[in-house]
Amino acid sequence: MKRIILTAVLVLAVSGVALVLAGRRNASVGAAATIPQITSQTQTEVPQLVQDNGQEYLVLKLDDVPGLTVSPVREVALPGVLETTGQVTFDDRLVSTIISRVNGRLEDIRVSQWDTVRKGENILSLYSPDFMTAEAEYLEAKSGAAQAASTNGTDDNYGLSKEVSNMSADLQAAAVRKLLLLGLSKEDIANIKEATPSRWMRAPISGIVVNKLALRGAQVSPGDQLFALATLQRVWIMADIYEVDYARIRIGQNLEAVTVSYPDEVFKGVVDRISPAVDPNAHVLSLRCEIQNPDEKLKPQMLARVRIVTKPGAALVVPQKALVFDGDSYNAFVKIGPDRIERRKVEVASWNEHGYARILSGLKAGEEVVVNQAIQVNALWHAAHGQSS
Repeated sequence: MKRIILTAVLVLAVSGVALVLAGRRNASVGAAATIPQITSQTQTEVPQLVQDNGQEYLVLKLDDVPGLTVSPVREVALPGVLETTGQVTFDDRLVSTIISRVNGRLEDIRVSQWDTVRKGENILSLYSPDFMTAEAEYLEAKSGAAQAASTNGTDDNYGLSKEVSNMSADLQAAAVRKLLLLGLSKEDIANIKEATPSRWMRAPISGIVVNKLALRGAQVSPGDQLFALATLQRVWIMADIYEVDYARIRIGQNLEAVTVSYPDEVFKGVVDRISPAVDPNAHVLSLRCEIQNPDEKLKPQMLARVRIVTKPGAALVVPQKALVFDGDSYNAFVKIGPDRIERRKVEVASWNEHGYARILSGLKAGEEVVVNQAIQVNALWHAAHGQSS
């Protein structure tokens, strides 16, 4: 009886082990079935790299990767309008600053940030002994010139009266130049009756106070900027274009600008200047677009979309799926032969057609690039180099 029970236990144990092993084998087969396979390679196979004239290629046939397709690089006609974006800024020819020309103290200030002023309006009162000294010299030179002129017709034997008269005139002219350099106008000088240490500084142009650094009671030195005034009747939009579009742009071309603030309003302008240098990193040139802004709706730092009327051109485009961003750049895989793939670094630009990208450099028209499965080909490229993608 004991022998029968022992035999039954052994049979059950062996059956359990067999079931466990079978379960593990079936699980292993199921897991392996979920791993993508390359038809002509085993899991451990890595595509071969070859060198030819200093160029590196991946030995890979199209059938080696299921679903892999290629597409040619197409050259398409560019429209007669070049679109870009830019930022509104002041026309610096319409900006004026008020600076101190003397050592002194600010006594009174009549305007503040963003105030609108008229040309000739009193902005601030500046106290400085330099004004009093220069005005006193002017009054003295003016008085001496008047006295010399009254005796000009009664020269003595040595001609001293004429020499004194000429010297007095020179002193007066020097005193006037000094006052002009201190910021006084000709009308201010003509109205000087006595020497005073305080003078009003006036707005050199009509405009808006865009920068205020002056504080009542502050000490100032020659060269200190106190105010900056600007007008917005005309503004600039600084925009960038790609180097490949440079031949399509010229000074004087008409353009239109649209902003987010006024999406239904079009602002007219022209290309005023083109940057003399190309940005070496982005390969773009800057345009200075002059825009009329009579209602002053355009404000500095606003973003704008710019459309420039240009002559037609051509562009290279590829499907966006053909581009793989790896590291810090875009790459495309070019079919060189029946079983060779080359990885190329490319520069891209924005393109309006959905699903496509514009190529600035790295590819030529007619070349075939991998479209579907480009990411998997990139992983095989890294594997061939002993890297993980």
